[in-house]
Amino acid sequence: GRDATRAFATGDFTPAGLVDDVSALSPGELLAIQSWLSFYQANYDPVGKLVGRFYDENGAPTEALRQAEAAIEEAQKFQAESERRKLQFPPCNSEWSSAKGSRVWCSTQSGGVKRAWAGVPRKLYQPGSRGSHCVCVRSSGPPWGQLDTAEHSDRGDLDDPHLQEYDGCHPLAEQCVLTG
Repeated sequence: GRDATRAFATGDFTPAGLVDDVSALSPGELLAIQSWLSFYQANYDPVGKLVGRFYDENGAPTEALRQAEAAIEEAQKFQAESERRKLQFPPCNSEWSSAKGSRVWCSTQSGGVKRAWAGVPRKLYQPGSRGSHCVCVRSSGPPWGQLDTAEHSDRGDLDDPHLQEYDGCHPLAEQCVLTG
């Protein structure tokens, strides 16, 4: 009986990885643990509890288990927000060649997100992270999450403060050739 929770998330099944401390795992690793938990709960009947970090000698949950469950719940919220943001701002298509340089463009399927609009390429800066990545932005209609009322500027999400236009690219172009 050894708790290998961390190893299921990290893939490190060496003695150093076969530990029950999950406190420093990333949101993605916590979601991997949740996936394994769901698999075992759906396919196996419990036969006992391993006394240690997550269950005491009476089989009662410990504070460490409650903290791990709370961290998994936060990771699930983070994942849901990331999925919502990907629907609002799907990734651009991009290509690079030494002869032509870089090009970014939007289509109704760019980023693997099928939608009724193509959008225009913009740099998206995420709070707390360095750099940006190219996303497609709706350029008409109400902003994301706002009901379609007459009380909007008909600019879609172009006014989002985390977006920046590409230099030398027309503001409403569906593709941009980047220099430098």
